[in-house]
Amino acid sequence: MTSREISHFSKSLEKEMHIKIYGTDGIPVIGLPTQDSKCHNFEDFRFTDALSPWIDGGRIQLFCVDSVDEESWSDERIENSWRSARQESYFHYLVDEVVPFVKKENSSELPLLLGLSMGAIHAAILFFRRPDLFGGMLSLSGVYDSAYFYHGWMDPTLYDNSVEVFLRNMDENHPHIRLYNQRRIIFCVGQGAWEDDGVRTLKDLRGTLDKKGIHAWTDFWGHDVNHDWPWWKKQAEYFLPYLLGEKKIENKITFA
Repeated sequence: MTSREISHFSKSLEKEMHIKIYGTDGIPVIGLPTQDSKCHNFEDFRFTDALSPWIDGGRIQLFCVDSVDEESWSDERIENSWRSARQESYFHYLVDEVVPFVKKENSSELPLLLGLSMGAIHAAILFFRRPDLFGGMLSLSGVYDSAYFYHGWMDPTLYDNSVEVFLRNMDENHPHIRLYNQRRIIFCVGQGAWEDDGVRTLKDLRGTLDKKGIHAWTDFWGHDVNHDWPWWKKQAEYFLPYLLGEKKIENKITFA
């Protein structure tokens, strides 16, 4: 598998950031790492091995980014308004700097989003705020509830980064809903160890999506399926053909 890493100074974050690129051809996929992790996260846990048939086969080109979660979602010792502002800066880094870089490298199609754990939350934030920029998203084992990280605190900036809140309040005639329904949206969570909050918040989010008429596949895997890399590899292998449009999503309904 061919790979290279680039380093660049982010104006949005005012710090050095990194992007690890795997493959040379195919649909661009932006990989969003687990909590507090950096661009080599997928490789460190051999998640890229699960994606290698698509990367080596020229079907996807993977762009893995750094996170700044330790400055926004993770460290409760930091003042809340600074944390939410930092998340907004990270959003703008991804939208205003990473997406143009990806398009310059690979303009074949709109990039897709693939996120694991905390990365799943970032994928959802990016997609539901800017569906014009992305062809679809696959979020595995996210906790889609800002109150889980901020204990119920909210300001206008965090509101914009709280998918479960702004979707609930979105007008049912909002033009974004038409765009959502032109894309491929997939959520999955296991029901095993460390997945309780993921199950709870995805059930809530599924109710909102259904109410708004947003067509998304929300899949709940078994009680033996834990919040861990071996399962994310299996889920990625299963869902990636659907995300890429190689298999058609036809009224997938699952229950939990």
